[in-house]
Amino acid sequence: MTRRSIGLLAALLLLAAPFQVALAAAQTIRVGVTPGAQAEIMNEVRRVAATQGLALDVVVFDQPARIDAALAAKQIDVASFEDAAALDAQRKQHGYALTSVATTVTFPVALYSRKLTHLGQLQRGATIAIPDDRDGIARALILLQNETLLTFRDDAGMHATLADITGNRLNLKIRRLPRARLYDSLDSVAFAVIDSDTAARAGLQPARDALSLEDARSPYANVLTVRDADRGNPWVAQLVAAYHSTDVAHFILTRYQDSVRRPW
Repeated sequence: MTRRSIGLLAALLLLAAPFQVALAAAQTIRVGVTPGAQAEIMNEVRRVAATQGLALDVVVFDQPARIDAALAAKQIDVASFEDAAALDAQRKQHGYALTSVATTVTFPVALYSRKLTHLGQLQRGATIAIPDDRDGIARALILLQNETLLTFRDDAGMHATLADITGNRLNLKIRRLPRARLYDSLDSVAFAVIDSDTAARAGLQPARDALSLEDARSPYANVLTVRDADRGNPWVAQLVAAYHSTDVAHFILTRYQDSVRRPW
């Protein structure tokens, strides 16, 4: 290649650079979410992101199980629907090269009761109800430990079971029930630990109806997920900044109060 050819190529590359930047700026990021609050919040994020030059396309999936697969297959660019533990399980099961880049919101499990107005009324030997599935048990035990009602082995963590309980200061009787039966159990137990989706179907709002709520910074906070290869892309930081903006924080508080909690 002659010097003249090299010079011409360099000039063409310099001329092309602005067009490449413009093309990147025009990229629309496809975000996979579930219906309801996740979609509503992401639509507000889309509005904020647009003011910062980032275009989002909110893609609503009726079947959450399809979202990680769609992300891994490059049908979408980012997902916002699950917590870190659920993402980790998907990575292990399917080998997805996906990573979380930020927390989003927490849909809190909570204690509900028809017999108590505050936990100070809880009597020794009372019966309580918790979910009977593995993840539900662990999450319920973490909340009960945070309320100083139970203790369990430190190394059990997010995999805690009833066998890991080391202290039960009120000698509470723990009844395990399918999630669909927890609401009906409120007539016969002192309180039940009910997840956000089950509570919503029963017409319960955590901020209004619960005795106690899971902390916003729970290990079950939801996350933004991208492909490993995309983690360093500039649009990822833009998206996180838009999600963690004052406008989105105000929207979450105004729209959901503490029924949807903000861990950032």
